[in-house]
Amino acid sequence: MNGRYAYDGLDRVLHEKARLGLLTCLASRPEGLLFNDLKELCNLTDGNLSRHMQVLHQHGVVEIYKSFEQKRPQTLCRISPEGRERFLAYIEELQKVLLDADTTQQQTNTGTSLPPGWVPA
Repeated sequence: MNGRYAYDGLDRVLHEKARLGLLTCLASRPEGLLFNDLKELCNLTDGNLSRHMQVLHQHGVVEIYKSFEQKRPQTLCRISPEGRERFLAYIEELQKVLLDADTTQQQTNTGTSLPPGWVPA
């Protein structure tokens, strides 16, 4: 048995719910997003967003840039080229999960029944 359903390609850094949302936002906006816009789009607090971005940045998945606009600090967040590759590989692995689930659903819908002698627990 080769662990068909282990889904080793589900990158743990990306798989966390908030980080998945952040990367989905950033992948669709190659120019990046300001911290506050990203916070609003993903419904995160300043602290949550900051921590998740720190993890993603430490793993090379995002790029973070600092600037000032009218003496106010601004933070721009972008997905890195490596991050985009990892995100797309992650999505491919999710497609395998969906395909496996769909195959199982089709088998269930075709009336696959239990062998004789099996009863509900």
